[in-house]
Amino acid sequence: MTITVISEREGKYRQRAVFDSFEDLFVDSPRIVGGDESAPDPHDYFDLSLAACKAITAQMYAYRKEWPLEGVTVTVKRDERDERHGVYRLEVLMNFHGDLDAKQLARLTEISNRCPIHRLMTTSTVEITTRQE
Repeated sequence: MTITVISEREGKYRQRAVFDSFEDLFVDSPRIVGGDESAPDPHDYFDLSLAACKAITAQMYAYRKEWPLEGVTVTVKRDERDERHGVYRLEVLMNFHGDLDAKQLARLTEISNRCPIHRLMTTSTVEITTRQE
């Protein structure tokens, strides 16, 4: 998959993210740094990717186990006050909907911590190469 981000003419920092065969998404900056807040900011998408991955992973596991999981609500609370010092904290609240017992709920929480994005954020070394075309 290739993602291309293109600066929009409207808005000071607004960007359009173009995906292969998906609807475009928009990204903007908060007003505090001069943006228009016309769309989620990059941090929002970072946090969103974790929440979505945890929900999908739990749903996939429950489906394979044939558990009565009817849905998942994931809330991510961000604490970015120490980000400049290398610490970015996310508190994740998982709410599993359905007739599940305590062991199933605990297992779904455990499994959600193994989602690919959680692992990427917490155990991987990410190498980024930036070059000019």
